[in-house]
Amino acid sequence: MNTATRNPLEAVAINAGDPFCLSEQKHENIRKLVQASHRSFMDVDGVLPWQDGIDLSLPPKADNTSWIYGTPYWDALGESERRELLWKETARDVSMFIWLEQTLPPLYVGYVNTYHERLSPEIYEYLMIFPKEEIIHTLMFRRYMKLAGLNLFAPPSGPYAALLAKLPTLHPAIGILWTLTIEWAAELVAMSSTQDEGIEPLTRKMFHAHHVEEIRHITFGRRIVEGFFNSASHEDQAIVREQFRPVLNNFINLLTFNPEIAAHLSFPFPADVNNPDVVRSIRTSPNNAMLNARRFKEQRDWFVELGLSQ
Repeated sequence: MNTATRNPLEAVAINAGDPFCLSEQKHENIRKLVQASHRSFMDVDGVLPWQDGIDLSLPPKADNTSWIYGTPYWDALGESERRELLWKETARDVSMFIWLEQTLPPLYVGYVNTYHERLSPEIYEYLMIFPKEEIIHTLMFRRYMKLAGLNLFAPPSGPYAALLAKLPTLHPAIGILWTLTIEWAAELVAMSSTQDEGIEPLTRKMFHAHHVEEIRHITFGRRIVEGFFNSASHEDQAIVREQFRPVLNNFINLLTFNPEIAAHLSFPFPADVNNPDVVRSIRTSPNNAMLNARRFKEQRDWFVELGLSQ
């Protein structure tokens, strides 16, 4: 993302009367999300059987979803090393949710404070519900990390992270697209790897409980972004598409394999993470290509439909 001087995204116009410009059908979708959120909501103490603890002898995710499964680097590891690797990969996934979900509340409440007189009642209310739920998710994930004895990974970096500081000043649909991209992709990764039989029970339950609310967040984001591409000028749509595509590619690469994993293991990582060719070979391994084609299909199809990906 080009952040020098003036970001091209700053030129995207915000409608003076209604920053979101949704159809009545999309407004009705959001009213239903509000109702669902009030009917079913999470509390940190009751959402999981914390008293059962976490069994670190069990895998937190399926072996074949490891970042290096199907490569010589996986074959070089013993059973205990593979198990530790799976737990540290899960720590990265949980860390990503934590960093995103504690960043999101000030952004969305900021939209409420900035545009409150121009928001429909249901968008206003969901922009308040959304961060409330994300705060609870963050507390749940942090409790899980502490109980499992896992350390946080560093906050995300790269083009999409560089954009974060600018989001409050940009069109709100851009901020919602940014959070949707990360949240949706991370959710697809988590749910595709943790819901099989034999997965550590509390881990599996946690990701499923998170998914119940997260699917509403994803639906909200999709309706908002679709509204933007249904109402914005062709010029503004082109700017968003041009700026977004490299962000998406960079993020999927980092989701597929994060070299920071080497610093979290008690044993030497079997690949040279400082060698770009090695990192690239892991990210493009046949197993990762198959995983990404399957787990990101729904998201990628939607991005293609909106012209955000090719």
